[in-house]
Amino acid sequence: MTDHDQAAPDRRFRPLVRMTARDPHEPHRVATPLELFFDLCFVVAVAQAGVRLVHAVAEGHAGQGVLGYCLVFFAIWLAWLNFTWFASAFDTDDVPYRIATFVQIAGVLVLAAGVPRAFDANDFSIAVAGYVIMRVALAFQWLRAARNAAGPARTTALSYAAGLVVVQVGWVVLLLQPVGGLWYWGFLILAVAELAVPIWAERAQRTTWHPHHISERYGLFTIIVLGESVAAATVAVQSAVDEFSALGELLPVGLGGLLIVFSAYWLYFAIPIHQHLTSGARAFLWGYGHYLVFGSAAAIGAGLEVVVEQAVGKAHISQTAAAAAVTLPTAVFLLTVWLIHSRSAKRGFAEHAVLPGCALAVLASTFCGDAAVPVAGLAMAAAVAVGEVLHSRHSRRRPAA
Repeated sequence: MTDHDQAAPDRRFRPLVRMTARDPHEPHRVATPLELFFDLCFVVAVAQAGVRLVHAVAEGHAGQGVLGYCLVFFAIWLAWLNFTWFASAFDTDDVPYRIATFVQIAGVLVLAAGVPRAFDANDFSIAVAGYVIMRVALAFQWLRAARNAAGPARTTALSYAAGLVVVQVGWVVLLLQPVGGLWYWGFLILAVAELAVPIWAERAQRTTWHPHHISERYGLFTIIVLGESVAAATVAVQSAVDEFSALGELLPVGLGGLLIVFSAYWLYFAIPIHQHLTSGARAFLWGYGHYLVFGSAAAIGAGLEVVVEQAVGKAHISQTAAAAAVTLPTAVFLLTVWLIHSRSAKRGFAEHAVLPGCALAVLASTFCGDAAVPVAGLAMAAAVAVGEVLHSRHSRRRPAA
């Protein structure tokens, strides 16, 4: 037996385990099969939100579509985020934990089923019901963690559970109100309350999340939403080619879309971010900022579908508006990745300027007509190339230890 095997923790399944905080420095900590299954089920809801966004933008209702997408994606993202950080600190993978996780998965599927009604009829009843199911299951997990904790750790766990339950009551009350101006203000207040629960709860003691595990979990979900973008664009191109025989017109869009997605992957994984998650404040900013990272990454695929529909005459919007459906979320992705993710590893003005400069170039490509997506893809690829050259030069100049 090797030293590596001796150091690896025992991962055999046990029906019931005492839920206690895990070691934040635990070796060999990686995502579990249950976590991967959880992510894949969440993508169902992401795909539903993307489909409705495509429909709204293609019909000329971009404002309404983007608002609905942001509201629905917030619920999906926050439920995923809270489960991920809880699991990093308390995952026992026993029978009660698995059942609670399955309940959360069922909740996101209910939410996904309610997405069309939320977009088309401003009826959020099913979506909110699914969201509340997820949050109540998570509150149960926190109560279980509190049962086996003492002192500040117990206070933190009970604060999480109480905060979750109180805010869920607020969502149910909001559901009874007609959707309108005041309803959206209520949504905003409750969304802020949801984001404040972890900040309030961890005043007593920070949960023992694992930096490497957290960075891996976020990276895996980024891969999944980027993959969803590729899948959505592929289906759109295939359907258009089958119906309209427009391969010549759509091939540049497909290639440009691939360049965008491939470059987005490259830029996101350019640095090992776990080394920079050194404080609770930095972790909160990084974790919450991924709402824009995930949301924009998923919206890129929706935008590519809009461009395809516009190219074959199915979308009732201009060529420039269709191009903006791709370039705007791509620019948001670039700026957010630079601001919260990769900026800490940049050295000098040139390295810092790569992603913001690329975002400006991508936005400018909006006005390139039918070449907008290929030009945006080339701008993204250029950013990757320039970033690698600058990083290589900086590495060569770094003095040996």
